[in-house]
Amino acid sequence: MKSKPAAGTQTTAQTAPDATAGAMELGADIARSLQTLASTTLPLPALAKLQSDYLQQATALWNQTVSQPQAQAAPDRRFAGQDWVANPIAAYTAQMYLLNARMLMQMADSVEGDAKTRQRIRFGVQQWIAMASPSNYLALNPEALRKALDTGGESIAQGMRQLWKDVQQGHLSQTDESAFEVGRNVATTAGSVVFENEFFQLLEYKPLTAQVFERPLLMVPPCINKFYILDLQPDNSLIRYAVEQGHRVFVVSWRNPDASMAKKTWDDYIEHAAIRAIDVVQEITGAKTIATLGFCVGGTILATALAVLAAQGRQPAASVTLLTTLLDFSNVGVLDIFIDETLVKMRELTLGPESPGGGSLLKGQELASTFSFLRPNDLVWNYVVGNYLKGEAPPPFDLLYWNGDGTNLPGPMYCWYLRNTYLENKLVKPGQAITCGVPVDLRAIAAPVYIYASREDHIVPWDGAYLSTRALAGKRRFVLGASGHIAGVINPPAKGKRNYWAGPTAGALPATAAQWFERAKEIPGSWWPDWAAWLASHAGKKIAAPREPGNRRYKAIEAAPGRYVKVKA
Repeated sequence: MKSKPAAGTQTTAQTAPDATAGAMELGADIARSLQTLASTTLPLPALAKLQSDYLQQATALWNQTVSQPQAQAAPDRRFAGQDWVANPIAAYTAQMYLLNARMLMQMADSVEGDAKTRQRIRFGVQQWIAMASPSNYLALNPEALRKALDTGGESIAQGMRQLWKDVQQGHLSQTDESAFEVGRNVATTAGSVVFENEFFQLLEYKPLTAQVFERPLLMVPPCINKFYILDLQPDNSLIRYAVEQGHRVFVVSWRNPDASMAKKTWDDYIEHAAIRAIDVVQEITGAKTIATLGFCVGGTILATALAVLAAQGRQPAASVTLLTTLLDFSNVGVLDIFIDETLVKMRELTLGPESPGGGSLLKGQELASTFSFLRPNDLVWNYVVGNYLKGEAPPPFDLLYWNGDGTNLPGPMYCWYLRNTYLENKLVKPGQAITCGVPVDLRAIAAPVYIYASREDHIVPWDGAYLSTRALAGKRRFVLGASGHIAGVINPPAKGKRNYWAGPTAGALPATAAQWFERAKEIPGSWWPDWAAWLASHAGKKIAAPREPGNRRYKAIEAAPGRYVKVKA
């Protein structure tokens, strides 16, 4: 007798189409981009020069191949292995692929047209180039072929087993997911759930110091991911670090939406989640004002909630920290190519209030696929080659485990966010965005703000994050870290890795990001101590640490990390 799937789960037959939906839509975008390139007339002088240069380089490459017995390694890590160098045909194939790739990109860059069309063409060509690499195909990959011979075909058999496993689970494996369990070896900082509703659980962490600052710290992570990116391991946990610094830390753990939440709106997330969390933290601690932190879209949600409260005459934040957050969406980097009126309207008709049934879920795997294809060689094809062609199981890596632990979003909430931020950029236009029945004006937030950006962030460009300095009226400090969207943020001091840039603490911030960077000082190591010093200066005096979580009204419900974070999309 077959058992019925539990509520909120999906069968494999349901999961597989959902997992490929984002990739299919992305593929359609690529096809349109390549069609546009094919139908676009390049300026004749530019085309003639490209053709001439290509013929010269192709001829030189062939002559080099036939005249030199020892092939040269291609300047690309995909083809740097000895198997590629030792095989003249493979080496020539790799070199010709790279030459063709350069030619296609030069053609894309030479197209005449508006900026968005050019960006879309370039993106589509980049995706096609990444897909067409000879390393992605068994017959053209000498490393995979050698391994198949050495193992008597076992590597191919293992690759097929791993492919079937990924088809069943609905996503490409980037790490050994069996090595991790939330609450066992990730998200292990001690704490308790002290409040929950249908949107989130509120976690309070156990103090690690005899005294704590009188103003508690509330962290609002992104709702498109699980909160434990801030609490992966004890030695790289921003949550634990804040607790060790003497803060009484509360964290929002978002519920992974199921069908019962399909019609929830942006207003619901602001009123019943962000504002409710602020209220509960104040009620539990008795603090008139609190420290607040928002990460990525969690920062957008937090800032919107604080602006709504300001319109209602409340200023609950003594400080605001924004990590890789966009408030001004005039510079969103590569994501801009996906955003136009047609796409947003299509989303509204299929997911939003205008859709049949009044709203449906945006599946987490669709978002994950889109973000992965922003870096296709690193986050897609690298694993296709390793997992399937070579039969190599990906090693355990906590960050990639978190990256694959996606979340759904209510369609109406997502559609409001897409239109009012990415498409129309209303949040930085005072009074334009109406949330919870009031016009949003970010300038009404009175608290000082610490704004952090990552220099190599492909999701929130650092100069786009810098625009938040113009959107807010409180005293602002801007800090730029090395690396990307996640690795730049999760950079504990004990590791002694990377560096960051900071400007002077006094004086007005420059008008542009470029001007700021010219004046900024490069500092080795983690930005966390800089933030900790800034946060402490706004956290008030020290008081005795609480002996128990919550209070008489809000009692501990269960141990952290709680139930909500363990629900899979």
